Amino acid sequence: QTQLVDFGGGLVQAGESLRLSCVVSERTFSRSVLGWFRQAPGKEREFVAAVSRGGGVTSYGDSVKGRFTISRDNAKNTVYLQMNSLQPEDTAVYSCAAVAGDMPPAGTSGHEWDYWGQGTQVTVLS
Repeated sequence: QTQLVDFGGGLVQAGESLRLSCVVSERTFSRSVLGWFRQAPGKEREFVAAVSRGGGVTSYGDSVKGRFTISRDNAKNTVYLQMNSLQPEDTAVYSCAAVAGDMPPAGTSGHEWDYWGQGTQVTVLS
């Protein structure tokens, strides 16, 4: 059974950092591209970042480029999202996601992704 368990959210001040983690069931982890999405109240889901199955290719949403870094640890079946220089507009529920394949999907709507974590709240105070 595929499971994604994401955690690491919290309440921080603007300019601070957080690292989100998502533990993925082993079989899914080894076969999948992994990513992060976020959704703020009243807004549509937004693509944040993705990493290829091999870990060598990453992609980011325009609003987080240069501040966020996605990575995966094959030994721990875990994908991370390091978030630096957080701003109030980064406040949202962040969810990890997985999709079978080698490279991140071209689309960013999230509809292409197969599995989702339950989400973790990130709140950034100004």
